[in-house]
Amino acid sequence: MDPDLDREVLIEYIDREGLYWGEFLEPMKSEYASYVPGRALTEKIAEKLDGTGIVIVLGTWCHDSKIQVPRFLRIIDESGYDQSAMKMIGVDRSKKAGTVDLSDLDIERVPTFIFFRDGEEIGRIVESPEGTLEEDIYEIIQ
Repeated sequence: MDPDLDREVLIEYIDREGLYWGEFLEPMKSEYASYVPGRALTEKIAEKLDGTGIVIVLGTWCHDSKIQVPRFLRIIDESGYDQSAMKMIGVDRSKKAGTVDLSDLDIERVPTFIFFRDGEEIGRIVESPEGTLEEDIYEIIQ
């Protein structure tokens, strides 16, 4: 229970099935199904994602998370990315994730998509992309 929102939200580590729950269910289904990533960029992303870790920090209560996370997952799915190298962490309204320590990630807004290579951050997308998600992802990983 998030005391600031007075409702249930997912916090700590979340798997994909967790996104098909509560108020995130409808946006997850509709945004994922309706978003059509640019094919050319998705293919380029697929070539470059190998060896890249991804951390997604999201709020199941957050409007931007409800739009951007399903779209991001659609791009990732179409790129063939090995999702064992990806973690999703849910936060409450005060950007706390229960027992998961986020202090090293400097989370101010959600969703935040953080990309890592060799344990070092190579870039992030915060809240909404500057261009399209595919453009921003490719810019970070190239």
